[in-house]
Amino acid sequence: MQPLSDPPASPAQQRARRVLEIEARTLARLAERVDAAFDTAVALVMAARGRIVVTGMGKSGHIARKIAATLASTGTPALFVHPGEAAHGDLGMITGDDVVLALSYSGESDEIIALLPSLKRLGTPIIAVTGNPASTLAREADVGLDGSVEQEACPHNLAPTASTTAALAVGDALAVAVLEERGFKAEDFALSHPGGTLGRRLLIRVRDLMHTGEAVPVVDSGVSLRDALLEISRKGLGMTAVVDADGQLSGIFTDGDLRRALDRGIDVHATAVADVMTRNPVTIGADQLASEAVAIMEKRRCNGLLVTEKSRVAGAINMHDLLRARVL
Repeated sequence: MQPLSDPPASPAQQRARRVLEIEARTLARLAERVDAAFDTAVALVMAARGRIVVTGMGKSGHIARKIAATLASTGTPALFVHPGEAAHGDLGMITGDDVVLALSYSGESDEIIALLPSLKRLGTPIIAVTGNPASTLAREADVGLDGSVEQEACPHNLAPTASTTAALAVGDALAVAVLEERGFKAEDFALSHPGGTLGRRLLIRVRDLMHTGEAVPVVDSGVSLRDALLEISRKGLGMTAVVDADGQLSGIFTDGDLRRALDRGIDVHATAVADVMTRNPVTIGADQLASEAVAIMEKRRCNGLLVTEKSRVAGAINMHDLLRARVL
């Protein structure tokens, strides 16, 4: 029997593959043309005492907005200024301490060219991303980055497609190069993304979520298993800390320990909790990240942890607390 072959690609699939192949080739060739001009651009951004002002007209303007957002979220203060609005007052947002990153594939966009005399008077450095190194913008800029493409993905070679992808990639490359030059860390990224998942994972500490005071289940090591079960039931965390006469942590008793004890036929009234507890339990510190608590629970296959400070119980946290805080 002949093996079944994949159905032929539809015309839409063929067009999609053509577009993606063109843009992939564009980026590969763009990478080959990165040169010393890129070093100069990075140095200008690093030396800026103000902000990076990103500008572009039309489709380049949409890309410029995204680049400004990427720069801002990775430790480089940046904003987008519409070149048309800049000529009608918004130029006042730009100072000599800033650096302008101007995007124009032709390098001849009227709205951007009109800004050049004013930017020169301000002494604002200009980084240009163009597809024409001989253009007015490229000539007048302090440094020009090559964003040229061999062809657009548009079948008529007209609609900005590969060229806007190239400009976006150049902007991303600049942002990431500067990010690494600054030593920007994941924790720094989280500070500008406090509402996102990464922000929660990197900013929320165990102390922000843990149960404290009377809400923490604790029993003395001499009490019966029955009393420990009552404490677990009252506090609703599925576990209780077991402490010695000096208040030092001796162990933990959990729902899992209870199942194992019952399997052995233990009398809950006659057995001391110290005889069936888990000694030397894994604990966590209050200043550790909540995401670390997640990792420990997943590794140990448990639903809760005691929080300790100098061998004393300071709190307790369980998986439900982490789920409510959307740390998972």
